[in-house]
Amino acid sequence: MTSLAAAADALEATNDRAWLLVDQSCDPLRESSRESRFAVSNGFLGVRAARPINHVGRSVPALPRTYVAGLFDTPEPDGPLSELVPAADWLQLGITAGGLPLTHGCDDTSPHRMVLDMRRGAVLGECTFEQGPELCVRVQTLHLVSLATPAIGLQLVRMSVERGGADVTFEASFEGGLWRTKESGKRWAMAVASTLEIDGEELAPSGVAELRRSWRWTSHAGQVVSFSRVVGVSRSDTLELDPSAAAHGALGTARGVGWRRVLEEHEEGWARRWQAGCVTVDGDDAAQRALRFALYHLSGAANPRDDRVSIGARALTGEDYHGHVFWDTEIYLLPYYTLTWPDAARALLMYRFHTLDGARAKAVRLGWRGALYAWESADCGDETAPAQVLGPDRQVINVLSGTQEQHISADVAYAVWQYWEATRDEAFLLEAGAEILFETSRFWASRAVLEADGRRHIRGVIGPDEYHEGIDDNAFTNVMARWNIRRALEVAELLRERWPARWASLSGLLGLGDDELGSWRSVAETIATGFDPGTGLYAQFEGYFELEDIDLSSYDGRSVAMDVVLGRERTQHSQVVKQADVVALLALLPAEFPGDSGAANFRYYEPRCSHGSSLSRCMHALVAARLGESSMALRYFRETAAIDLDDQHAAIAGGVHIAAQGGIWMTAVFGFAGMSLRNEGLAFDPQFPDGWRTVSFGVAWRGRRVTIRIDQDGKLVEATLEDGEPMTIFVRGVGRDLRRGEVLRAGFEGPG
Repeated sequence: MTSLAAAADALEATNDRAWLLVDQSCDPLRESSRESRFAVSNGFLGVRAARPINHVGRSVPALPRTYVAGLFDTPEPDGPLSELVPAADWLQLGITAGGLPLTHGCDDTSPHRMVLDMRRGAVLGECTFEQGPELCVRVQTLHLVSLATPAIGLQLVRMSVERGGADVTFEASFEGGLWRTKESGKRWAMAVASTLEIDGEELAPSGVAELRRSWRWTSHAGQVVSFSRVVGVSRSDTLELDPSAAAHGALGTARGVGWRRVLEEHEEGWARRWQAGCVTVDGDDAAQRALRFALYHLSGAANPRDDRVSIGARALTGEDYHGHVFWDTEIYLLPYYTLTWPDAARALLMYRFHTLDGARAKAVRLGWRGALYAWESADCGDETAPAQVLGPDRQVINVLSGTQEQHISADVAYAVWQYWEATRDEAFLLEAGAEILFETSRFWASRAVLEADGRRHIRGVIGPDEYHEGIDDNAFTNVMARWNIRRALEVAELLRERWPARWASLSGLLGLGDDELGSWRSVAETIATGFDPGTGLYAQFEGYFELEDIDLSSYDGRSVAMDVVLGRERTQHSQVVKQADVVALLALLPAEFPGDSGAANFRYYEPRCSHGSSLSRCMHALVAARLGESSMALRYFRETAAIDLDDQHAAIAGGVHIAAQGGIWMTAVFGFAGMSLRNEGLAFDPQFPDGWRTVSFGVAWRGRRVTIRIDQDGKLVEATLEDGEPMTIFVRGVGRDLRRGEVLRAGFEGPG
């Protein structure tokens, strides 16, 4: 295939439109949101989808950003915040014809089309530029960051002269460099190689400057110009290591194989990710689109090659929350990675291990023992939550999350345990997981104080519902803390029995003896939870039921958060919940809700939740699906998808809500498919919404690869063990053996 033909082929999107997001508008109010939605990422590099050829008529500035994972800096010396630093933009182009720039404005009638090809992990653009009857030029573009080689980015441009001719200048505005952050001392390098061909013949650049390369020629009708640019990127966290060599090395390898092979390897990487993690829904095109979009961004957010970084609240698609890592990663993202991409999950958990010293230091600073993880974490694990922010009324608000939102330590422990349950990765448990569980358990044992009533209380915290601060005995926090301690005790016993040498070493290192383990058991047995056996309800926190009960249905149609509608003071004295709190506990630990108490708690708290966070609706969707409330679950599922996909939303300029995308996967797999993890194997209790006929997906389980297909019409679960030793599959509580190469077919009855 000639270079011209190869470029033309590469610039064509996937034939199946179900894999494409297409934007043909030019709405300046939604431009930055599209840049987030169409971002490309591979866990190391992230690039927003700003138009590479500058255009006019914009009332909202573009954010043509490239992000490098782990590239944090503090804006001011000794400042409290570390921020993700945007790297240089390597995609921008300038084209002039006849002395006039080719520009595209929102008042133009010429078409401009941008496509996110989710199957290939690439963004394609197409635009026709006209300068009266004298010239008509069609420009096609493609850019991506390689899923096969995370250090590499690729840009392709094909420019065909449809009519007329003119003197043309083509300028690539960036040619690499080496940079250093001002305060943190991190360095990053970019090395760039670009080539321009006219009708298949390479044209030498006419101008080469430090950050610019340009070509000049005279165009004519029928002429085809092809431009390719490959960039190699490297990050160094110390001044002693120069990243330039690594960047040039990656670039040299890419140039050696050529851009076509770079593209092929990238597409092969995406094919493997889709094979491992895809969820296919038959009967609901909108749900399928939402799942593909979610899995596209989830697949691009993680980098198993780097266990020193994690995934921020907007991944590498925008700058909201400064690139900081929250509980979102462990609770909303790790389930997907753990069960489809264990290598990525392990790297994310190792980030928490590497930041364990920061968690220990925070606990000591606040007067406790063990490890209290940062509510907002950057690169080193220090607390990076702001102390103050401006409220909607421009008043200064003190932010207490950095000191009071302490459930984060139990959230990390939850992800560690779920990974262990799903993988049985003994090396991880011995190297990192056990120590995390022990140190977080030690924190809770010191945090829960024995009082005169004989119960241990955790006072002065913030639960997931951030409308209520300084509360006592938050049910989510306390029950998760108890669960954390019990799992740590299990692991201590496991190490004693199976790896006594490692137990002796680790317990000696931590100073962890039998007396302390005994005190942990006492804490777990006596911690207050707020559960009332009579009503089956958990009090979200002490005194919650005495607060003002506000009917949220009276505020349907509001466009602002409830704390803005009611005011902060009234909100704090009401039962209005910002986001899933007790409902989140029910989603994570359903076994802590005996009998019908799960349904009772959901019925009580669901109408009191205002969903003031993008994290909320997916938790409600998951729980509603498990409880058989499939219509409500599907409504919440669609509302979660709309956060980033609905074109009526203009609020995602700061990046995609990556936790909500993880929640979409959780709802489909843990909710509608009814999957849960047992020590003996995988269990399924399907609860499909109307219209869903089949759901298919893959799961990684303790060294095995399993494919699941659930047929609602036939009331049948089909499981295929693609690789690994025999295992057990439970369908509606009945266990069946599954062997490699066989297809297990198990019927089920009942609704769903």
